[in-house]
Amino acid sequence: MRSRLAARPARLVLTAVAAAALATTAAGTALAVGGQSKAPVEQVCGTNDLTFKVTEKTQAGGYLLVTAKARPGITCYLEGTFPSAGFGSHPDRQVTPAEQAVTDSVKVSGTKAAYAGINPKSTNDDFGAEFDRMAIAVAGDEANATDVRLPSTTLIDKPKSTNWHADAADAVPFD
Repeated sequence: MRSRLAARPARLVLTAVAAAALATTAAGTALAVGGQSKAPVEQVCGTNDLTFKVTEKTQAGGYLLVTAKARPGITCYLEGTFPSAGFGSHPDRQVTPAEQAVTDSVKVSGTKAAYAGINPKSTNDDFGAEFDRMAIAVAGDEANATDVRLPSTTLIDKPKSTNWHADAADAVPFD
């Protein structure tokens, strides 16, 4: 009986030593992970993750260059599709794709922006309607669309947009 009772304190000591070793290993792992700079969380961009700016460009007959930047502290990816954008509710005022295929995703963070070019009037006539604002969202996140002021009142008819690109030069909407 004494040997069994004598063995019990030894088991308790071994259990305590094992628990301390595990705690030290876990703390070491936590320090190794927590001691390094934490990488920002990377995710697919939602409309609320971004700010949008629209500028007018004269190249290719004139177009609207949309610049999307991540809000502070956010790193996300815009899929290589065109933005969901529109001018009013008429179907001829909703943006359709100017490119036939999906392009590479664009990482947006800090100073890295994504660009899309919108040809506001793809028709060759005098029809259309004038707008000074545009609703824009990340495709698939239309419920969070935001309203963006255009640089000037613009004639809109069957607008077409490029996909999101990492380089503004790739976002020129050539017909």
